[in-house]
Amino acid sequence: MSLQVEKLEKNMAKLTIEVPAEELEAAIEQAYQKNKGRIQIPGFRKGKVPRKLIEQMYGKSFFYEDAANALIPEAYEKAVEECTETIVSSPKIDVTQIEAGKPFIFTAEVALKPDVTLGQYKGVEVPAADTAVTDEEVDADLNQQRENNSRMVTVDRAVEDGDIAVIDYEGSVDGVAFEGGKGENYSLAIGSHSFIDNFEEQLIGKKAGEEVDVNVTFPEEYHAKELAGKPALFKVSVKEVKEKQLPELDDEFASEVSDFETLVEYKEDIRKKLGEKKEEDAKRAKEDAAVEAVIAQAQMEIPDAMVETQQRQMLDDFAQRLQMQGMSLDLYCQYTGQTQASMLESVKPQALKRIQSRLVLEAVAAAEGIVASEEDYENEVKRMADNYKMEADKVKEIMGENGKKQIMEDLAVSKAADFVRDNAVEKAAE
Repeated sequence: MSLQVEKLEKNMAKLTIEVPAEELEAAIEQAYQKNKGRIQIPGFRKGKVPRKLIEQMYGKSFFYEDAANALIPEAYEKAVEECTETIVSSPKIDVTQIEAGKPFIFTAEVALKPDVTLGQYKGVEVPAADTAVTDEEVDADLNQQRENNSRMVTVDRAVEDGDIAVIDYEGSVDGVAFEGGKGENYSLAIGSHSFIDNFEEQLIGKKAGEEVDVNVTFPEEYHAKELAGKPALFKVSVKEVKEKQLPELDDEFASEVSDFETLVEYKEDIRKKLGEKKEEDAKRAKEDAAVEAVIAQAQMEIPDAMVETQQRQMLDDFAQRLQMQGMSLDLYCQYTGQTQASMLESVKPQALKRIQSRLVLEAVAAAEGIVASEEDYENEVKRMADNYKMEADKVKEIMGENGKKQIMEDLAVSKAADFVRDNAVEKAAE
């Protein structure tokens, strides 16, 4: 295999890759062997048609596509290894010569890693964060805990906003019942707006044992087209009224929901944890702001193909997460009314920001001589092993040398981010 690299504008390059004629011949023969069982010609048993006869009947190029598809991945991988430039995009492949007896030649248009010229990266100004915890924030957390530990209690009074009304109902349009319009012992949260129009509001003031006619109008965009925009009547029977009861804020409550015996101790712990969270959030915000400031003062020309590759990677990652939840990307698109193209476009700003951040932090690491140590690597492997419930040696085996190299680079970038953050200057808002 031979390789020629032609640099293009905007950090793009064209790789011209030449594969020897004998390798092309072997790939054509392999394509013939793979496909001959599917080719039927009168006078020959299935799978016994000579290659030359097939080529005579259908043309010498009959097996070229399969042969090219077999050769390109390995040849391109070798070219990437041989290339002295860092390739940062998926290739755009174009076959320029494929003919039996001649070398197989194809080109791959790729993006190259752009050079970064750093501006100021030490002492950049970032907004100062307020990490003080207020009494109101502590109270809000306490009230949320009360909500989490509330209970629904049956009451002998009329329905009020915020109650749970247990109802039987049956709906009709023009006097005809419709599918899905009937329910029994349904617990409806008043004020949740989970039912149509002003359905819930019409139950306010009704007591258990009372019946009420609820008149609503289906929305014009209702999913069932036969009901969209039509008025409906629901015959509703109120069977039970429940209200939310919150526990008292006292020592007993504190001992039930925490490891503390008194409400005072519990509130102190809440304040401490809120403070720790604010400190962590402030640390992340400072890092993000510092990196953005470094990006703003750096110079780099990012090729479109590099951004497109990052967009595709982000969408692929999202598709994998969906799959883990039992949903395909196509089905998700149907539910949300999006297309893969629109989703790719929506993540473009984030993709660009990821690339910019990575490039400037790599440049900072290089400028400051920031590298990951073997100890850093071992600690990261241990963390991964703990997460995946695996032995550390097994993790190393799976990753291999390329995986180790990637982790070391990632750790160096993380250290560079710490460096930029720790050297940033916080400036209070005027």
